[in-house]
Amino acid sequence: MHFNDITYVVDHGIARVTLNKPEKMNALSWGSWAEIENAIAAADADDNAKVVLITGAGRGFCAGTDLTTGTKESDWPARPLGGRPGMMRSRYLGTASVYHCRKPTIAAVNGASVGAGFSLAMACDIRIASEAAKFSAIFVKRAIVADTGCTWFLPRLVGVENALKLMYTGKIIDAAEALRIGLVSEVVPAEQLAERATALAREIADGPSLAIELMKRLTHEGLTRGLDEQIEMEQFLQGITHNSEDAKEGRLSFLEKREPVFKGR
Repeated sequence: MHFNDITYVVDHGIARVTLNKPEKMNALSWGSWAEIENAIAAADADDNAKVVLITGAGRGFCAGTDLTTGTKESDWPARPLGGRPGMMRSRYLGTASVYHCRKPTIAAVNGASVGAGFSLAMACDIRIASEAAKFSAIFVKRAIVADTGCTWFLPRLVGVENALKLMYTGKIIDAAEALRIGLVSEVVPAEQLAERATALAREIADGPSLAIELMKRLTHEGLTRGLDEQIEMEQFLQGITHNSEDAKEGRLSFLEKREPVFKGR
């Protein structure tokens, strides 16, 4: 699969998606969003890809929308999605494709993450930031309503009050403040970000992928379920995983007092 604005590589269970327009701080054109969707679809369909790691080339994670390029749909690469998303072919659904990815997703935020780039980071399951990272829901500075799912992701991560404060002001916050309010789970020195994000991705990739994917599904769906229904779904899906090869390996490794070797089935 050929990409212009990103790179996509699968290695040791990790699907690495790197936003690759460093001269523009990885700002995304509408075509860039279509490439991200294609990469996420490829990872979802690839049994060798156990986890998706998204980062940016150069000094920035993603500076938002690239306003210097054309937005003609005829210039976009083909999108993998059918139905309403396929008909709309809208960049605004790019973050949704990341959020709905079956595989675990990690954002390694290496620099500026603003506007649509802020939303892209929030669409991931886990965010690790370098000490150089900056975050902003900058939309209000352009006198426009936030998009790309920002108003949905942000209050779920940091609470309604913090979310509204950030969206009302467009304030730029540093990595330490992002950690304090729960926007990111870790902050590491810039030179350690790639190593730390890769280590976490490998730890997840080495885990029982079926159970992990189902726990992600349960967690997302549980946001709109009642407790009793959620417990019933946990029991149902645990029954499925209980009969898997990985579950048998988990029990055997415990009895043999060794680390399990999971195969994702």
